[in-house]
Amino acid sequence: MVILNFGMGNLSSIKNMLQRVGVNASITNNPVEIENANKIILPGVGNFDYGMKMLKQSAFFEILEKKATIEKVPVLGICLGSQMLLEKSQEGIESGLGWIKGESKKFDFNALNLNLSIPNMGWNEVEFSENFPLSKNLPVNSRFYFVHSYYMNCQDPDNALGITNYGIDYTCAIQKENIFGVQFHPEKSHKFGMQLLKNFAEI
Repeated sequence: MVILNFGMGNLSSIKNMLQRVGVNASITNNPVEIENANKIILPGVGNFDYGMKMLKQSAFFEILEKKATIEKVPVLGICLGSQMLLEKSQEGIESGLGWIKGESKKFDFNALNLNLSIPNMGWNEVEFSENFPLSKNLPVNSRFYFVHSYYMNCQDPDNALGITNYGIDYTCAIQKENIFGVQFHPEKSHKFGMQLLKNFAEI
């Protein structure tokens, strides 16, 4: 398994959490190592446009596209990395990867008369679909740690496999075939995050 290093994300935290469940993973931007990977984690923290530019400028971008779309190697996007799996974001003008149809939208609570701070920062319970492989052996009341101002909106409801609430019910886990994304940070989510990463490693 490889954790992609394109200058963004909690790389060491993800690697450490994987080690705690007995999974060896390398942090890399080496195209050869990524070419040989059997699973890929796409992390990300920060601005959508900057993240997409950094990813597209990386030496491994074309290899990543091939691994994900042709070889169908499992890919897990985390936080910004999950939003980058979609077609676009209201945060910017850059195109996303487009592997899952949809876009990221900004929280807007004005019309709802809610006085909630943005970004959403803290713990939220997640309701997973029983069809989501990453939720195996997770209890119904699993809680994960979130830090974000934008949320994922899938064009096809069948790709939305995890729901949580922050003022509104919104999608926080997505999947299409071998492509997975979670808005929350499993590497900061203690036993629940450990189980989810373990599940990804065992796919």
